[in-house]
Amino acid sequence: MNRFITIFNKLFIVWVILAGVSAYYFPHLFLHLKKYMELFFAITMFGIGMILKPADFIHIFRHYKAVLIGVLAQFTIMPFSAWLLSKCLSFSREFSLGLILAGSAPGAMASNVLSYLAGADVAYSVSLTTVSTLLSPLLTPLLTLTLASELLKIPFWNMMISVAYMVLVPLIIGFFVKWIFHDKVEPVVKVFPAISTLFIAFICSLVIALNRNFILKIDGFILAGVLLLNLSGLGLGYLVGKLAGFEILRRRALSIEIGMQNAGLGSVIALKHFNEQVALPAVIFVFICIFSASFLVSLWSNSST
Repeated sequence: MNRFITIFNKLFIVWVILAGVSAYYFPHLFLHLKKYMELFFAITMFGIGMILKPADFIHIFRHYKAVLIGVLAQFTIMPFSAWLLSKCLSFSREFSLGLILAGSAPGAMASNVLSYLAGADVAYSVSLTTVSTLLSPLLTPLLTLTLASELLKIPFWNMMISVAYMVLVPLIIGFFVKWIFHDKVEPVVKVFPAISTLFIAFICSLVIALNRNFILKIDGFILAGVLLLNLSGLGLGYLVGKLAGFEILRRRALSIEIGMQNAGLGSVIALKHFNEQVALPAVIFVFICIFSASFLVSLWSNSST
């Protein structure tokens, strides 16, 4: 079973591509699943809570300065880069809002796995993802309101409440369930990374199905904008680590953490509070992150600098 789950997760890009292609040619198979997207995301966050350990929080407090630097970089570099790119490339209101929303999301749990594969500081990556996720019910809506209020009406309070229900509540419940029933739930915990993989594939396919007629209109400027957002996170994240005096493995972790966003959360928020075109940048971001992260893993896993 463990071997199957490991292989399944390693083929993440295959499932995302297959789901996306299926959604484009058979959108009716996916559209009726939209009403379940919040539930699926909550289950994913519950699973993440089950994976967290008390040691992860101890690491946060022991290295609070480095964590603080990383989280500040996460919630400044990405949202402001998204805002600047949307201005410079004159995107539509919907796409600009979606790009800013994607940039304002917390780090993705996939960054922890990629940090491990790239030979980075995994404990630091987990700490950053945990703290940014816990802060996301406040900071994601607040940054979106601050940077995108001129584009569309931003329902700040509704966004904050929905993110708290989808992220914070299931994550905390998952953590305490694992803590209280440790031995009984241990065999189940190993399944949750695969569930997270399935959710990302599902949300990507749903957004593609909803945007089927719009996808053909995506041009090079749109792809360039999302790529530049990803590269700004990777590059500036590494630079912040270097300026802060971090050692090489921690710099790698910070670069990956900032360059990868929780696109699933960005897409769900967009679909719940706005429309399908606002959700599109997050899905494009998923595909671009997969390839850029794979390149870094290949480069850094065979390098000491």
